[in-house]
Amino acid sequence: MKVLVTGGAGFIGSCFVRMALGADDPLSATAVTVLDSLTYAGNRENLAPVEGDGRLTFAHGDIRDAALVDALTPGHDAVVHFAAESHVDRSIAGAAAFVSTNVGGTQTLLDAALRHGTGTFLHVSTDEVYGSLAEGSWTEDHPLLPNSPYSASKASSDLIALAYHRTHGLDVRVTRCSNNYGPYQFPEKVVPLFTTRLLTGGDVPLYGDGSNVRDWLHVEDHCRALFAVLRDGRPGEVYNVGGGTELTNRQLTERLLDACGARWDRVRFVADRKGHDLRYSVDSAKARGELGWRPLHTFETGLAHTVAWYRENRAWWEPLRERVAAVAH
Repeated sequence: MKVLVTGGAGFIGSCFVRMALGADDPLSATAVTVLDSLTYAGNRENLAPVEGDGRLTFAHGDIRDAALVDALTPGHDAVVHFAAESHVDRSIAGAAAFVSTNVGGTQTLLDAALRHGTGTFLHVSTDEVYGSLAEGSWTEDHPLLPNSPYSASKASSDLIALAYHRTHGLDVRVTRCSNNYGPYQFPEKVVPLFTTRLLTGGDVPLYGDGSNVRDWLHVEDHCRALFAVLRDGRPGEVYNVGGGTELTNRQLTERLLDACGARWDRVRFVADRKGHDLRYSVDSAKARGELGWRPLHTFETGLAHTVAWYRENRAWWEPLRERVAAVAH
């Protein structure tokens, strides 16, 4: 299989590429082309473990560049679309880049896939498109009720992708995952942000009273679900992918403090985020039943390994701290 991976130098995309080209060879990949604009969160070093693989080609460019996308798409059996602006706080500060990239960029890719007869278009989305719920879990047919500019742009791209299936017959498959964690995650996200600050003696900012609930999924388990959707998923279908570990942000903070040998005096409570969704929870029964997928990492083991990775790979994340500071202001 020849695969075009957008955003393949980012956190989840690079994990997908490393696994696709790994010893297990889940896709029987004969070629993997990564298209990434290398914005602040994209990092070629995320691909270092497979950089010497002859099957890998890297293209530096933007998914909104129609000419470039049109040149890269022919000959690929599948497009796996990760590329997106993804940080909620930055979307609140300025939504334009999120609409342009997440909506317009997705449409550019869909047009190219349709024009060149690409076999499968796998659109990687988020549970945030569903909004917030107090109890229960979302199934794939739940209405989309996004609350931030980021999640609204992702919901829009979901709908556009599915419309290309219904209108043109393009084999589009959509996944919606819960919060990911693991190695190589840019340290603006909560797990690497808290971990790297704690490891360097700093404090950590906890929104509100820390009662917001998220479901946590190891990035490798997420990518294993994507491989399963590519192999066995059905055109036009949506698949929820959740880790099954729901924690309040306060509980997550407590686990990170323990893992880093720190105490609660390192926690700084800050004003809550605007429109902060209270709780996310997806029902993954469809992916488990149809695809035989299930997470392999327990949260306890996965988090311990993740913190250990950041402890042992300071040379990877220390240069990125300036980028975090730059985009936070």
